[in-house]
Amino acid sequence: MDELTTVLQRVDEETGVAWLTFNRPEKKNAMSRKFMAELIAALKEIAENDRIKCIVTTGSGDSYSSGLDLYDLRESWRRKRAWDNAGTTYEIVRLLRQMPQVTVAAVKGWCLGGGLALVNAHDLCIAGESAKFGMPEVIRGSYGAVATSTLFHSGIPFKKAFYIQLTGRNLSAAEAERVGLISQVVADDQVMPTAEHLARELGSRNAVTLQSAKIAAYMQKDMDFLTALKTDDLVSHRMRYYTNPLSDVEGYLQSQKGGGSTRYVKPEDRRKS
Repeated sequence: MDELTTVLQRVDEETGVAWLTFNRPEKKNAMSRKFMAELIAALKEIAENDRIKCIVTTGSGDSYSSGLDLYDLRESWRRKRAWDNAGTTYEIVRLLRQMPQVTVAAVKGWCLGGGLALVNAHDLCIAGESAKFGMPEVIRGSYGAVATSTLFHSGIPFKKAFYIQLTGRNLSAAEAERVGLISQVVADDQVMPTAEHLARELGSRNAVTLQSAKIAAYMQKDMDFLTALKTDDLVSHRMRYYTNPLSDVEGYLQSQKGGGSTRYVKPEDRRKS
């Protein structure tokens, strides 16, 4: 892949963690066409790396992302778009939600509009106490297409989601945590240490176990209870195809720390062995 400039990538296979840093601090990491193309390329590359179990995204400077770069995107918006081409923001959110790795957003400062859509597509979010979350689109005559769909599927109460969408007002990190929009609030200077500790912990886990947990959770989100139970059974059978569950249990009993030692093996590699 060509060298990235607006999204910096650091992949540490030893710890099982990949870091993606949004690198437009002078624009508060606003999402330009180049930025989005680089982020899509980075996510696709990492998705194919079986040794990476956790991805952390964060922003350089004093913000996570202020949303779409309207100055950069206004020319592309003037052009007619095919009905089935939802755009690059949609593609990024889709990729994030479907990543086999656990995704963690480490948020400092502003997280607005398209930036909020990115956070909503992550599995986990650690935010500094001074972080601000919001959707200002309504103020400029838009409703925030991708931000809206991710917000109303984030699990927060409907009326709180409408409050964020319709007023354009920002939530503090404490408010965002209280309604369940983010996972944890920490002191501003502890955002990266906390995210790194969490990422390393996840990176030490069995990759297939993490993937199976994500598959089960997202599939069961809107299911009735009995269907969710059946889905658990199906996903657990899938997991056994890739792992040796007895080995994992033995490893747990010996270490008392959880997780297994079985290495992730693709189906085609299993057939060769």
